[in-house]
Amino acid sequence: MGTAALASGVVSSAKAFDAFDLKIRKIRYYAAPGYNKPLFNQARGIVEVETDSGLIGIGEGGSNDMIRQVAEMIIGEDPFRIEHIWQHCYRSMFYPPGREKLHALGAIEMALWDLKGKALGVPVYDLLGGKTRDFVECYATGFRNSKATTMEGRALDCLAAGLRCYRIGPTGGNGEERFDFYEHSKKTIEMCQRLDSAVGGNGNWAVDLHTRFDTPEAIKICDALEKLEPYFVEDIIRSENPEVYRTIRRMTKVPIAVGEQFGDRWDTNVLIENHLIDYSRVTLPNTGGIGELKKILAIAETHYVGIIPHFTGPLSSAALVHVLGSSSPTRCMMELAGGEPEYPAYFNPDYMIFREGKLYLNPEPGLGVQFDPVKADFQFEITENTKFPHPFLLAPDGSVHNW
Repeated sequence: MGTAALASGVVSSAKAFDAFDLKIRKIRYYAAPGYNKPLFNQARGIVEVETDSGLIGIGEGGSNDMIRQVAEMIIGEDPFRIEHIWQHCYRSMFYPPGREKLHALGAIEMALWDLKGKALGVPVYDLLGGKTRDFVECYATGFRNSKATTMEGRALDCLAAGLRCYRIGPTGGNGEERFDFYEHSKKTIEMCQRLDSAVGGNGNWAVDLHTRFDTPEAIKICDALEKLEPYFVEDIIRSENPEVYRTIRRMTKVPIAVGEQFGDRWDTNVLIENHLIDYSRVTLPNTGGIGELKKILAIAETHYVGIIPHFTGPLSSAALVHVLGSSSPTRCMMELAGGEPEYPAYFNPDYMIFREGKLYLNPEPGLGVQFDPVKADFQFEITENTKFPHPFLLAPDGSVHNW
C-alpha cells in the first residue's frame, strides 16, 4: 500500500503504518567530488540508506570509518524508529561518541528522516510539526556575486540582494605561518569600524574571531565593537573549555555566538543553561542529527538563545531549512558561504528554494533533494551488521539502556 492510499484516508493511520513493514537493507557511502578541504574535519560525503522495499533516503556527512561503524549497527532495523536507532548508536558502545562519530550518526539520521518523509509522501518539516516560518533569513560569509573590489562594497551588495547580514573574519591567518595577536587585534578592530560605517550599523554585519585570539586581545576587540552593535561576535576564544565563557560573558556585552565546533546537547548545554551566549552555532550533521538539533532548539528557546547554524554542506543546509522552518519563533538565521546556496551536480538544481536572500521550505517529500550517485564517487556499501557486535541492554519497557 503506497502513499496514495494514505492520502486518500481509505485506511486508518495504524494500518497504514503497519503496511510499511520496512527494514534497513543497505547503506552506501559516496565521496563528494571536488571537495578537498583538509582544514575542516567535516566530511561532506553522501549516505544512502536503502530499505528492503527499495526506498532510499539520503544524508550528508561523516568519515569512512565512522559511517562504517554506525552502519554496521543498524542493518535490519526499522527505519521509522529514528529516535530508537539514534539512542542505540549513541548509547550501545562503551565510550560516548566523540564529535567525529556524531557527524556520521547525524548523516545517517538525516537519511532516515528523508526516507520517512518519502515513504509517507510529506516533507520533513511536516514530520517535525509543520511550518512555523514563511522563510529563513540568511547571512553571507563573503558575497561571490558582487563585482565590488572592497569589503565595504561587497557588504553593500550583499544587503541589497536581500540577505540579513554580512559576516567577516579577522585579519591574518590566511596563508600566514605566524600570527601576531597584537597586530591583528588592531587591524580587526579597524576593519570592523570601516564595515560598520559602510553598512550603517543596525546589526547588518557580524565578525568571526575564529578562535585565533587569546583572552586579552579578544576582549580588546569586543570592547571596541560594543558601541558598533554588530549582529554577533563569533568564537571569541578557543572552545575546548565552554566554562571559560563565564569569564568572557562578564567582560563584554557584545552578542556572543558559539557552537560550530560542538556536537550534541550535552556539548552546548552549559553555554545555553547559564546564558553565556546569545546565539548557538550548532548545526547539521554535527549535532548527531535532525532530532538532536530540535532538542537543542528547545533548550535554547527556554533560555531565549537564538540559533544561527554554521554552514557545513549543501544537503545539510537543505535539512536545516526544514528544522528551522518548523522550530519555535526563536530568532534564527542561516549561513550561506558566498551568499548563495551551492549547486552540486549530483543534486537536482532546484533542491534549495532561494529568493532575494532568503531560503524557503521545500514542499517535496523528504528533504526535497534527489541524488544522482553516478555523479558522485562510490566508496563502499554495508549490507551486514558487524561480526563482532558490542553487547547492549534494553530497559524492561524495550527502550535502549546504558550498557
